[in-house]
Amino acid sequence: MTGAPAREPGTGRIAPEELRSHQWFGTDGLRSFSHRARTRQLGYLPEEHLGKPVIAVLNTWSDINPCHSHLRDRAQAVKRGVWQAGGFPLEFPVSTLSETFQKPTPMLYRNLLAMETEELLRSYPVDGAVLLGGCDKSTPALLMGAASVDLPTVFVPAGPMLPGHWRNEVLGSGTDMWKYWDERRAGTIGDCEMSELENGLARSPGHCMTMGTASTLTAAAEVLGVTLPGASSIPAVDSGHERMAAASGLRIVELVMRQVTLSQILTPEAYEDAVATVLALGGSTNAVIHLIAMAGRSGVKLTLDDFDRIARTVPVLADLRPGGRYLMEDFHFAGGLPGFLGRLGDVLHLDRPTVAHATLREQLDGAPVHNSEVIRERADPLAEEGGVAVLRGNLCPDGAVIKHIAAEPHLLRHTGPAVVFDDYRELQRTINDPALALTPDHVLVLRNAGPQGGPGMPEYGMLPIPNYLLKQGVRDMVRISDARMSGTSYGACVLHIAPESYVGGPLALVRTGDLITLDVEARLLRLDVDDEELERRRAAWSPPPARYGRGYGALYQDQITQADTGCDFTFLARQGEVPDPYAG
Repeated sequence: MTGAPAREPGTGRIAPEELRSHQWFGTDGLRSFSHRARTRQLGYLPEEHLGKPVIAVLNTWSDINPCHSHLRDRAQAVKRGVWQAGGFPLEFPVSTLSETFQKPTPMLYRNLLAMETEELLRSYPVDGAVLLGGCDKSTPALLMGAASVDLPTVFVPAGPMLPGHWRNEVLGSGTDMWKYWDERRAGTIGDCEMSELENGLARSPGHCMTMGTASTLTAAAEVLGVTLPGASSIPAVDSGHERMAAASGLRIVELVMRQVTLSQILTPEAYEDAVATVLALGGSTNAVIHLIAMAGRSGVKLTLDDFDRIARTVPVLADLRPGGRYLMEDFHFAGGLPGFLGRLGDVLHLDRPTVAHATLREQLDGAPVHNSEVIRERADPLAEEGGVAVLRGNLCPDGAVIKHIAAEPHLLRHTGPAVVFDDYRELQRTINDPALALTPDHVLVLRNAGPQGGPGMPEYGMLPIPNYLLKQGVRDMVRISDARMSGTSYGACVLHIAPESYVGGPLALVRTGDLITLDVEARLLRLDVDDEELERRRAAWSPPPARYGRGYGALYQDQITQADTGCDFTFLARQGEVPDPYAG
């Protein structure tokens, strides 16, 4: 279609013949006849779909993704809402990115799901989309693909699982896994306790119920304006979650009929607000990579410098694990994201639209906070500045990040000797070797764990502390890598060093014994080796062999960008026209 679609007088809604799907079903030609005949083959009556908005329901459910194990039912609720609003829903199964099971990391496949999302929406007769996801990489992947197509779109977050329980303790998935695994390695608990923890850590469908990557990215989706208000924190098994899914189905039909496309929602101001929200939540460092990539697909330039600039203007107001005390169910009933954003109003762009309201201001009007322990007052923040800091220096000329609110404060300004591990397998084999003679002052360095070196930039960045130090009571050390870490992780872990060591970044030149200085307040990460010596080392360095000789992995290593620019594929990140298919 070309030009602005015709609108029905007095309603602001487009006429049925202006629907994108009309090209497939509504014209007088052989192809439309064939499309209608095949729709009869599917068992649908003409009056069920002709002249109605066709809504793609993209579902990331699978048998091996516990975070999404309820999304079959939620897809039915979405479809129920679409039918009620006068639309025609079609469910599409798309790739499932299970953080729990997929190796070497689902980050390797984020761009694959983004491509699948884009091409499904582009190639089929759909007028709008509802996206179902929530486990870490699925949220950015779905929205990246949808942004590249620019149809009316609503995102349905999978929702957090129920809190974990063990004896008299409330557990947070991921965060308490790391904590108690270290306690086991330290010898303070045994196999019986671990067996009980195994049964109590993850008690229901839904993604991690800490402010890990999943909760961070679904909160980002909500503040971006692509979910219904409050959607990101509803527990996965709460009946309110099904009602939200049905309401999303109702809403997408209205968005299609009014032609409210994703580009009208995903504005530069929306991305700035998403950054501010992530930082004020004390959210996952992974959001830095994903939001940069998502913004790029929207034609918005977002950089590490934007994160650092905004971090200095917003406090951390969410007292949520791993940086705080509470879990997502507490956050939801304390007021959820609407209540939280109400306390950030002075730093947000309130006059931009969302899928649910004409403005974010209208969406947040009157949103209450019921518990100021969970959602802090501005006068009583968890931290004065946003929870992620961007570092620069000769070890990371293109940047690195640290979630400093989840580290022991005494390590935020530290100089110590490096102990270098060339890959994660070497680290696992040797970290507990007493011959390394590690002390709490050492800086653990892992390389070849970035986008190409990982491959896929696995979540190796919370490097394990040696057993013998754990037994001495050590629970944190400075750790540096070109890897990522789980949003549920914690510690003085410097991540996303760019450029990565595998492509010859300065991390490739570090040697055991070199002094490294970390100064978070100064935003500094420095290798204390003179430039002449580094040049000698660089001249002696040679690139490692390619990881992949064929297949998707070969495409990945050929096209992947570095962490500071979002780890998107070059051919997907660049701007350019893609024509709508000719439906015949």
